[in-house]
Amino acid sequence: MDVLRKIKASSLVETLAASVLIMIVFMIANLSFTSILTNQRHSKTAILENKIRELEYLVYHHQLSLPYEEEFMQIPIAIVYKNEQAELSYTLDSVTHHKQIVYDKSE
Repeated sequence: MDVLRKIKASSLVETLAASVLIMIVFMIANLSFTSILTNQRHSKTAILENKIRELEYLVYHHQLSLPYEEEFMQIPIAIVYKNEQAELSYTLDSVTHHKQIVYDKSE
């Protein structure tokens, strides 16, 4: 019964060293995971910001008829003519954002 044979006790220094190594490995894993999630969020907002700039350009150059609605990457985007200006609004993470677009309706 070699399985039931007792293992010699480790010293306190060996136990602390092993604990520190385990903590370092978990810290590195946690930082890596956090970094991946942060980069994923930033890439999503960067793509959305690029789409918003594209829509602003189209409105400014009268290539988009208002009112305009679209769902981009499961994010609703709407542009309406409001208070003598075009207003772009979108909802991201349960927060609605509004942005005024310089737009001359007479042209």
